[in-house]
Amino acid sequence: MILLISIGILSGLFFSSTFILNRLMSLEGGHWVWSACLRYAYMILFLTALIAMFQGGRATERLWRVFVRHWTFWVISGSIGFGGFYSLICFSADHAPGWVVATTWQLTILASLVVLMCFGRSFPKRIWFFSSIVFLGVLMVNLSQTDITRVKALLLGGFPVLLAAFCYPTGNQLVWEAKNGNRYLPDINDPLVENPFNKVLLLSLGSVPFWLLLVVVIRPPLPSGGQLIHTALVALFSGILATSLFLFARSKARHAGDVAAVDATQSSEVIYAMIGEVLILNAPLPNGTALGGILLVFTGLALFIRFQKVTR
Repeated sequence: MILLISIGILSGLFFSSTFILNRLMSLEGGHWVWSACLRYAYMILFLTALIAMFQGGRATERLWRVFVRHWTFWVISGSIGFGGFYSLICFSADHAPGWVVATTWQLTILASLVVLMCFGRSFPKRIWFFSSIVFLGVLMVNLSQTDITRVKALLLGGFPVLLAAFCYPTGNQLVWEAKNGNRYLPDINDPLVENPFNKVLLLSLGSVPFWLLLVVVIRPPLPSGGQLIHTALVALFSGILATSLFLFARSKARHAGDVAAVDATQSSEVIYAMIGEVLILNAPLPNGTALGGILLVFTGLALFIRFQKVTR
């Protein structure tokens, strides 16, 4: 369990690059649609090359057959877990600083519990209490940096992240359920799906129709050279390294409580994003309220990990 938590926290470090670089691209005038679409275009290219390099060309052919065999499932899971999640995150970067998006994103801790409950899991009351501590800490961090004149911007930046917080665990949990024999989902029991890189590639391929539709509907202006570079960095750090580490930890979870605990490690993004925004974007240092909120986040996370158990 300690190993899974450590991997989850490491993935949080790489995930935090998303909030910083997305905000940077927004401040430079890059359109949020390209910030989202280009990341997954790069991910498909990077992952295909890595899989062919380390697993061989036959593995990529087998993965393609796995995708085609259950293409509807992968399109639905990829569109929700990657498409819905990341388009909303990038949209929020146009309306809120990176630390706001990062802290609001921690609502995935509560959203993950709700999603797991929808799949028939149940939890003791203390897990909800510990998650509420994390939520209170997130709220304090947000309130410490806001004022009444920016309420509209915060709503445009915060509410989409709330929706994204449900999209991401839903898409990933669909894969987990299909792999573990949920009778309402196709049987995705191919050994290739156990590899987190393969799983990310399948979900990325499944999200392609979503991105094509988004570009056609929004019709954004062409991206700049800087946005092409920054989205490649996001794809590498957050899309490949962070997502693969996170899904690896999640795939090794044996119980629903373990899954929720791994999801909870993403609270570490708050620290990384705040430090990164101060150093790279010259954001102001957090005040006492923000530091108190951060302390609450990690207190709730520590309690969550220490006492995580699930009833079946």
